[in-house]
Amino acid sequence: MDLTWGLTVVRPEEAHEAARAAVAEGCPLYRLSVEGDPGRAAFFDAVRRTLPLDPPLVGSGSWDALSDSLWEGIHGQRCERVVIVWPDAASFAEASPEEFRTALDVLADVAETLSDERATVGRPTELCVYIGR
Repeated sequence: MDLTWGLTVVRPEEAHEAARAAVAEGCPLYRLSVEGDPGRAAFFDAVRRTLPLDPPLVGSGSWDALSDSLWEGIHGQRCERVVIVWPDAASFAEASPEEFRTALDVLADVAETLSDERATVGRPTELCVYIGR
């Protein structure tokens, strides 16, 4: 599987294929899971457990704080490509469709701005996010 920059919705098994491709390429790989609890708090907990954040994220009240913290956390990795897989996103999507869309918007926005030469001061990162549905 060729890794694709940005946010891609795939079948759960394809998310696992993306993870294998990231390992094969030697890219940092983060596996996000809400572990069966589809709520916003569970999503923020999963992000805190799994993804590089800078500064650390406190609470689950601010999508903007999540975006800023995730952007800095990934940018601080100093890698050309980073992969996030979220194979079990379907339960969150079904239980909380508006918050799920917001979560996807945040991930897509972080991917877009990390690829921007100006925003990253000449050190862009290809963030490849695979959402299993």
